[in-house]
Parts: sequence; C-alpha cells; structure tokens
Amino acid sequence: MLGKVVGRRKCRVSIGPLDRHSRNGLTASVQRNGFSAKTDHISATWILTDGHAGNQRQASALSQALGRAATDWTLHPRAPWRWLAPRRLSGAERAFGPDFVHALSARPRLAIGCGRQAALATRLLRGPGCAAVQILDPRIDPAHWDLVIAPEHDGLRGGNVITLLGSLNPVDDLWLAGARKAFPAFGALPGPRTALLLGGPSAHAAFDQAAFDTLAVQLQALLEREGGSLLATTSRRTPVEIRARLRERLARLPRVSWYEPGEGTNPYPGLLGWADRIVCTADSVNMLSEAAATCVPVFAFGVERVDGRPRRFIDSLLSLGRVRMFDQSLLAYPVVPLRETMRVAQEVRQRLALQD
Repeated sequence: MLGKVVGRRKCRVSIGPLDRHSRNGLTASVQRNGFSAKTDHISATWILTDGHAGNQRQASALSQALGRAATDWTLHPRAPWRWLAPRRLSGAERAFGPDFVHALSARPRLAIGCGRQAALATRLLRGPGCAAVQILDPRIDPAHWDLVIAPEHDGLRGGNVITLLGSLNPVDDLWLAGARKAFPAFGALPGPRTALLLGGPSAHAAFDQAAFDTLAVQLQALLEREGGSLLATTSRRTPVEIRARLRERLARLPRVSWYEPGEGTNPYPGLLGWADRIVCTADSVNMLSEAAATCVPVFAFGVERVDGRPRRFIDSLLSLGRVRMFDQSLLAYPVVPLRETMRVAQEVRQRLALQD
C-alpha cells in the first residue's frame, strides 16, 4: 500500500502499512499535519522505496519471506540529493524532508531498501541497532550497507553481497493457492489456459509493432488449432498503440480474457495461479522471475531482441531448462520452480542473526 499525500502540500516522505490486516499488531496511520505510526513494533522493520511497483514488490517479498511485519515508506527525494543518490552529499539527512529527519532518531532494527533513492535512505539509517539491507546494485561500494542483494546478471560481487537468479518475488505454493482462491472464475475456463504477459521496449529490448504482430499471429494459430483459453495482461511499458492492436486482434478469438493497467482489480496473480503455461515477453526480468517461480512451463518471446544484463539472465534460465524459447508448439516439459526469495531470506536471517 502506498502512503498518502498529507494535506494539500507535497509530502516528501509518506508512510503506510505493508499489511492491511495489521499482522503481528502492526498498524499505521497518516495524519494531515504529518505522519503518526501507532504500533508496538513500528521500529522493527522498515521498507523504503521510491514507490515504483517493481521496487516495492521486491522489498515487500523479502520482508514477507523473513516473516517480519513492516512499515512501508515511499520516498520523494529533493534536489540535489536525488541526482547523485546514494552518494552521501552534505546535508543528505534532509534529502527526504523533515519527517525522515525526525524518523532518524527512532531507527528500525532492520531497514530494507530497493532502488537507487532508497539506497541513500538505508545508508543514512544504518547504524548501531539498525541493519541496512539494500536490494539491487547501488553502483557504489557495497560496504556502505550491511548486506546488498543483487541479481547475478549484474555482476556485483563482495563479501556482503548476496546474489540471486532474477529478482525477489512473493510467488510460492501458498501465494499461488491464494491467487486461485481470489480469482476462481479463471478455473472454469477450458484448458489449456495460456497466460500471456506482455512487457514492452526498453534500453535493452527492441520490441516494436512487427514483433508483437508476429507474436499475435503465432498465438492465434496455436489457439485455433488447440482450443483452450488465453489470459492476457499488458504492463505500463506496453505502448498504447500496441495494446490496442493486439487487443483487437486477439479478442476475435473465443475464450480470451484481457486486462490492462487501470481496468479494475489486477488479475495478474490469477493468471499465474491458473495458467497451464505462460508466454512472457523477454524484456522484463521481474515478470520472467515470477513466471519461473510457478509450476508450469514458461516460454520467452523475443529473446533475440534483448541484450545486455537482461539477456544474461534469460540465457541463465534457458541453460537451466526452466524457461524455453517461444515456438508454435508450446509443448509441456518437466518443471522445477525457481524459488530464490526464500533462499535469499534464509541467508539474510543467518548473516544478520535475525530473530523470528
């Protein structure tokens, strides 16, 4: 849950509860004149991000895997500190506004950050009684944090660096069962149920209209031949014109469910929970990581269009046999789910001597 905007002025730091059900007694409230966190465990664990969904998801997944209720901070850094974060310029304590300055006097026992802006916040929080865990390569010496968690494909190494294949995510058997329970209607659709996870172009992925047209043609042929159902979702990076074109084309097929960001409740968990197989564009490390954590075959489309660090990640998945290249058959194969989050959490718990 994202924090609120306080009153009518722009709030530099917002704070809200990670767990809506106040797990382990955690509650939090935001008042008009600032923030007020009311809990007997408010200082135990903080999650700090810039509010981007991918960063929030990774930090929350680690906290949940550690079994720690957490307070979720959304950071709005000021200039000039946001330009050079996580480098600690003079006056960096003021980078996130007066609320954060006040919070430095009541540090948590564990601070988990994800992303470059959060790396400055966790660096500032680190000190006696507060362990700082930073997710993703901070681009400076990892020694500024107690632990840094980074994807293998980033190439970061060090005595306090924990590497993983892909990204942290909440997907496990319990999560998938909860997703099926939350979206039971998908279970009534005829199989095989094909989940289609669409990303978009990025600095390392050259996805254009022609690429998506090719994907649509091949999926259409497959569904017309086999029957079954298509459960499709786009991402924020999927260009609007491509969304419209694909939706129009694939919607002609029977038994197609299509979702775009902003259209009611996001059924993404239900897609992963009910899919018999998953087709995912190869541009997104996060989507591929979550798909690979399920128990069904995963097929990556457009691998040849991806380069750099994301391509190294995809090549690792292909060499392990967890993911296969998209083709026109999508034949089933034996699956061992990729579950890195719990392994990483266990290593964090051991290295920091955390108590459950």
